[in-house]
Amino acid sequence: MISLRKKLSIKAQKNIVGYIFVAPALLFFLIFVLIPLVLSLVLSFFKTDMFFMDMEFVRFDNFQRVFQDSLFWRSIGNILLYTLMAVPLNVICALVLASLVNTQLRGVKIFRVLFYLPSITSAVAASTVWLWLMNPSYGLLNNILNALGLPSATWLSHSKTALVSVTLITVWQGVGANMIIFLAALQNMPVQVYEAAKLDGAGPLTVFFRMTIPLIAPTMYFILTMTLIGAFQLYDQVYVLTSGGPANSTLTPVYLIWQNSFGDNAGPQAGYAAAQSFVLFVIIMLVTVLVRRFDRDNAK
Repeated sequence: MISLRKKLSIKAQKNIVGYIFVAPALLFFLIFVLIPLVLSLVLSFFKTDMFFMDMEFVRFDNFQRVFQDSLFWRSIGNILLYTLMAVPLNVICALVLASLVNTQLRGVKIFRVLFYLPSITSAVAASTVWLWLMNPSYGLLNNILNALGLPSATWLSHSKTALVSVTLITVWQGVGANMIIFLAALQNMPVQVYEAAKLDGAGPLTVFFRMTIPLIAPTMYFILTMTLIGAFQLYDQVYVLTSGGPANSTLTPVYLIWQNSFGDNAGPQAGYAAAQSFVLFVIIMLVTVLVRRFDRDNAK
């Protein structure tokens, strides 16, 4: 009986130690995620500004306005188009780079660092540099094109090329982090599998597509899911590079929500912005569920 109590007390002590270590993360989640989430939901039923002046309860009017707002759905269309371009390009480039640096050659660590550096660079700082590089008048990229006898590109200054340019910049900045995850998965691959494939006479492409890809499928679906969520939350690059223009061609939902909350002409639209954020949350959740469902179906 005494030994049982002693075991229970030891277990309780271990649990207390575990709770102490977890407490900072839980406190962070409570203060910066859960409480703001609940307050935003409450705010979405009111007409007010960010200072909560003259709050007016409007029930579901803000949500009704969201579904009638053509500008919001234009931003949803933009972000869907951006996602279709950025996510596959990011995942493919990350996998290719991870495969290239998954060697023991001398100096390969330098390339790993160089490929990863954009991911740890401030999005605002990197976007400011790209804004200069893509300037239609004196940008370095157009100067290079002109030196090669090619016509100048409009890059960020035309509605047909602005979103593509933003996509290329975000992929350049985000591919390094995904490369590291893919590299970790590739380095944990069983060597015996590759040795057996070589003995059977399988070529590099056969090994890559029929063995490597299926074995790292869980990692790929994780990266795909996280990249999708990040794509729908695009804001920093748009804020610095285009401010949603030209002609709203790069307007994203998060940037539009920011405009309604903190923009120069925001006015009493904080409640409406909160309603927009919850509609965006539902869209992201549905996309994530679809990807997860696709993952389960392929796992079977």
